[in-house]
Amino acid sequence: MLVTLVTLALTFQGFLAQPSFTAQAATSSTTGGGPIFLPILLSTPHPARTINAPFFGANDVSLAQMAIAWFGRVEATANYTDVRVGYNDAGLTVYLNTFDRRIWWNETPTPADLTKYDSATLYLNLDGNTGGVPSTHSYRFNVQVYWWGDQSKFQAGYRGDGSGWVTFSQPFTGKSSWDGINSPNSNGDARGWWSSFTIPFSSLGLTKAPTQGSVWGMGLAIHDRDDEAGTAISDQTWPGGLASTRPSTWGRLAFGLPSYTPSNKAPAGTITIRNKLNGAVVTDAAVGGTIGNLCPGDANFIWNDWGNANFSGAPGFNLQNQVNLGDWPCFAKYYLTLPLDGVPRGKAILSAKLTLHLWGGSDPTQAQPSLIQVLTLSDDWSESTLTWNNAPLAMENVSQTWVDPTDFPGWPGLSYTWDVTYALVKAYNSGQPLRLAMHSADYYMHSGKYFVSSDEEDWNEVARPTLEVTWAEP
Repeated sequence: MLVTLVTLALTFQGFLAQPSFTAQAATSSTTGGGPIFLPILLSTPHPARTINAPFFGANDVSLAQMAIAWFGRVEATANYTDVRVGYNDAGLTVYLNTFDRRIWWNETPTPADLTKYDSATLYLNLDGNTGGVPSTHSYRFNVQVYWWGDQSKFQAGYRGDGSGWVTFSQPFTGKSSWDGINSPNSNGDARGWWSSFTIPFSSLGLTKAPTQGSVWGMGLAIHDRDDEAGTAISDQTWPGGLASTRPSTWGRLAFGLPSYTPSNKAPAGTITIRNKLNGAVVTDAAVGGTIGNLCPGDANFIWNDWGNANFSGAPGFNLQNQVNLGDWPCFAKYYLTLPLDGVPRGKAILSAKLTLHLWGGSDPTQAQPSLIQVLTLSDDWSESTLTWNNAPLAMENVSQTWVDPTDFPGWPGLSYTWDVTYALVKAYNSGQPLRLAMHSADYYMHSGKYFVSSDEEDWNEVARPTLEVTWAEP
């Protein structure tokens, strides 16, 4: 869905230095300068974590519509990061929101000092996630958190030379700032910091944006400093196991959003999969600031207990995100596993539609529509032990749907559907259940959207998450 974009003038603390991205502020029925859907056709499954970046053409990249991913943990001495990625005709944008209790910056850093303080590193390899050393098509960009001053002093670029990294002088824009009550270098608790990278394609030797379906190698590292002495803290990386000089250990950045083109044969059968329907067992759970009294929480709770809270058996769940890090204890994600043993083997899948029922939100009177994204998982998980910190990381973003704010509309709620055919075909072909996560890249406050879960009581069973799969004969 395309939407009209407007620029938001930010006035609250920590966002006076926000980059000039645009924020979605239209309903799902409007059209305008949103992402352009460039299909990536289904191919052989790949093991590397992938971010499928939406394309915004000649428009500014919209934070609320960028691809979402995440990594790390929420702890007193560990950081968690939400990743947003998108691109337009001019360049690639990567935006990182990092939850961090203590923030330290160097006011007069040298390039070598940047990663000794709170900072982020972006790795790119134009040849894909291949190679044992950084080639001349490999790039590394560093941005340190900063409070004031010339932003160019807090960033550095490097290019591979076939063995390591050498200084790269082509322009890119790195930005960063912080959020919280206590300021950086105060040894007091804050909430976190954001950083962004805007890389012109021309700086990488390209005359235009990559062709749809192109795949680069991409990696991220968050460097953490929590005290004046610089006590060593391990980096958090995406993907896990990333080695900075070995692109084969990085993830994949795909240009364009994925899609699946089905057979043109006539449907031969359909199955509806829902918890307790025909004996099906559907497992789901939310993590983070889900429905309940968990937002915002005191400092001890959010840094020690929040990331380890479990909400198994809850009849509803929340999906919520935004760029204001002061509110991250309200952020919430959703995990869902659907069995596919009722789908006959050897069929040609035509479609798979996931339907959820919306029944409210955190503040519908002030909320904006949310582009809620579906991502695949490769790892199993248990509802009774799932938490924000131990939940599986996403493999790739595969679908998205606009969800409008609503006050309570009456039961069973308002139905919203996601096309998950691309994800289902991969799971079906591998003989696995369909394992999904849901999250958003929301910009504004009050983005929480409340849905019915698979643990809803039988009187409202029709509102439970439902998967409808249609197939043809091969």
